[in-house]
Amino acid sequence: MIVYVSDSKAKIGIDANRILITFGDGMKKTIPIETVDGLTILGHPQMTTQFIETALKRGIPVSFFSKGGAYFGRLSSTGHVKAELQRKQSSLYETDFSLNLAKKIIKAKIRNQEVLLRRYSRNDSSFDPNVKIKNMQIAEKNIDRADTVEAVMGYEGFAAKEYFGALSKFIEDGFKFNGRNRRPPRDPFNSMISLGYSILMNELYGEIENRGLNPYFGFIHRDAEKHPTLASDMMEEWRAIIVDSTVMSLINGHEVSKDGFEYGLDEPGCFLKKDTLRIFLNKLEKKLTTDVRYLSYVDYPVSFRRAISLQMKKLVDSIEAENADIYEPVLIR
Repeated sequence: MIVYVSDSKAKIGIDANRILITFGDGMKKTIPIETVDGLTILGHPQMTTQFIETALKRGIPVSFFSKGGAYFGRLSSTGHVKAELQRKQSSLYETDFSLNLAKKIIKAKIRNQEVLLRRYSRNDSSFDPNVKIKNMQIAEKNIDRADTVEAVMGYEGFAAKEYFGALSKFIEDGFKFNGRNRRPPRDPFNSMISLGYSILMNELYGEIENRGLNPYFGFIHRDAEKHPTLASDMMEEWRAIIVDSTVMSLINGHEVSKDGFEYGLDEPGCFLKKDTLRIFLNKLEKKLTTDVRYLSYVDYPVSFRRAISLQMKKLVDSIEAENADIYEPVLIR
């Protein structure tokens, strides 16, 4: 279980073998520490040194986000570092491994986006996405001929523009958006997917560390100061099927409203109010714990969170064998 704390006046401590959260209004909540897989902090809740020490000893990662969802970093132990594996990971950066992995993951990402658009078009006949989908398919096919990672990502960018252009047609009128925007997000839709992507990246960051890999040694995204590029790499195949679909469900299912957002408080942009944030986090957590059968090499249902973990094991296998063909991106139907 991932515990989210967004009350900036909250204090997180330890009481015997339980996590004790004291909220700003005086309410208290205790959680058995054995049931907690991680803690996500949004805003400025306080942690006691006793809690920090316990989290480090037990390997419970603590992740820090701004109130608006910008990711700052993690408190994590060093118990999973595998130097030999990380040396091999780093050595594959400027080889065909990176290009082949990029092709597999980005093609899967585009295909998953196409499936989602077809799903939405079945429930909403007001817009035909076929032209957009055909353009995305052209980009997907061109990836096969790409001879650099940069070329692959160029086709990804084109497909993403077509995808979001079509997705905006299937959304409730009050939440219409004009393309993808970020840093800061300027509308409710982009605010939610930006926060969702940050949380998803944090999930991947944790699994990457658990497998002994270095989150900052990516293959698809080029080296960036202070950015965990491997987490960004491995997030690509999951963005649409976990975050985008969750946000679309919240909006079109009327679970959130336009007045549940605020603009330009601690930082510029559009951000979720407290109640909307709670609804969003609950919905995303429910999504992550939903069982699916999307992994080709597993013949039983697993949660999205477990599927992410299994994919990181596949990545380790690929790195150890120096063969990107071992990696099998997730594909939805």
